[in-house]
Amino acid sequence: MNELKIGKYTIEKPIVQGGMGVGISWDRLAGNVSLEGGLGVVSSVGTGYYANKQFSQKNIANKPHTETNFYCKDALHEIISKARDICGDKPLACNVLYASNDYGRIVTDACEAGIDMIITGAGLPTNMPEFTKDHPDVALIPIVSSARALKLICKKWKRYGKLPDAVIVEGPLSGGHQGFSYEQCFEEQYQLENIVEPVIEEAKKWSDNMPIIAAGGVWDKNDIEKYLDLGCSGVQMGTRFIGTYECDAHAEFKKIILDAKEEDIKLLKSPVGLPARGVLTNLQDSIQKGTAPKVACISNCVAPCNRGVEAKAVGYCIADALSDAYQGKTETGLFFTGSNGYKIDQLYSVKELMNKLTNGE
Repeated sequence: MNELKIGKYTIEKPIVQGGMGVGISWDRLAGNVSLEGGLGVVSSVGTGYYANKQFSQKNIANKPHTETNFYCKDALHEIISKARDICGDKPLACNVLYASNDYGRIVTDACEAGIDMIITGAGLPTNMPEFTKDHPDVALIPIVSSARALKLICKKWKRYGKLPDAVIVEGPLSGGHQGFSYEQCFEEQYQLENIVEPVIEEAKKWSDNMPIIAAGGVWDKNDIEKYLDLGCSGVQMGTRFIGTYECDAHAEFKKIILDAKEEDIKLLKSPVGLPARGVLTNLQDSIQKGTAPKVACISNCVAPCNRGVEAKAVGYCIADALSDAYQGKTETGLFFTGSNGYKIDQLYSVKELMNKLTNGE
C-alpha cells in the first residue's frame, strides 16, 4: 500500500483511525496507531472526563460544567502530550466536531498543543481556516458526505486563501452520527462506494493534490484495496480499532461491542438531530419505559441540542450517555459503533491489527 501524504506530512500506511468520543480514542489508541504507521486521531469530545475529571475546573453532579470544562483545554493538552510520548514526532491528528459549542477555541487549543492535523465533521466547517491562521503547518481535513458539500467548503475557504489538505468522505455505515437522513442511510445512491467518485471529481476541480479518504463501513484489507482502486488515497476506520487492547474505552464498553449481534446495531435518535448508529442497550429500553435518567443540561456540549431542549425531546442527554459509556456504566451508557461492530469477536493489539489490515487476515 502506498503512503498517504497530507499537507507536509507523510503517513506510512494509508489508514486513518477514526476519532471517537467520549474517551474512546485518546492518548493510548491514537498514540499507538501513529506509532504503527497509521494516522492516530485524538477525539476532542468530552476531555473534561479524562483522568477522572481531574483537569476540569468545575463539576456539577459529577459532570464537567459548561462547554469550557466539557471540552477541557488542559486535559486535551495532556492527552496530546501523552500520545506524543507514545508516537514521537509521527503525524498525529485531532477530531473536533463542528457542532461543538466553542468549536473555534477547541481547534486553537489543539493547535497550541502541537497537533499536526485537524479533522472536522458534524456540520460544514466553512470557517475552519479562521482558527488555524496562526498555525499554517496544521493540515485541515473536513469530513463530507457529498460532492456538493465539498464544493461549498472550497468556495467558502477561498476567502482564507486555503483549500482542504485532504477530505474524508463518509458513508452511512459509520458509527455515531450520520450525515444523512434516516431514509437516506438505506438508499443505494448514498452508500459510500457511490458517493466517493463524485467527491474525487469535485476535488480535482479545485486542486491536483487533494487526497480523498473513504470512511464508513471499511473493515479489512479487501475494503481498503477496493477504495484505493476507486481512486481514494486512504481510508478511515473507527469501529475496528475499538477491538484493540490500547483503545481507551472502558472494558465494559468493549464487552458490549464484543457481545453485540448484527441485529443489535441500529440507527438511533439523537439530540443532535441526526440519526446515530450504536448498540441497542438498556438506555433505549428505559427511554421507552420512561425510566431513563432525567435530562438536565450541565455540559452544554453541542449547539444543535439547544441547551437540552432536543435532549428532553428524545429522552436522553448525549454528553451524559456517551460519558457513561466511557465510564463503563452499562445501564445508562450510549455505545456507538459502525454497522460492522458485530464482527469484532476478540481484541488485538494495535500492532497486530495494523498488520492484518495491510497484509490481510
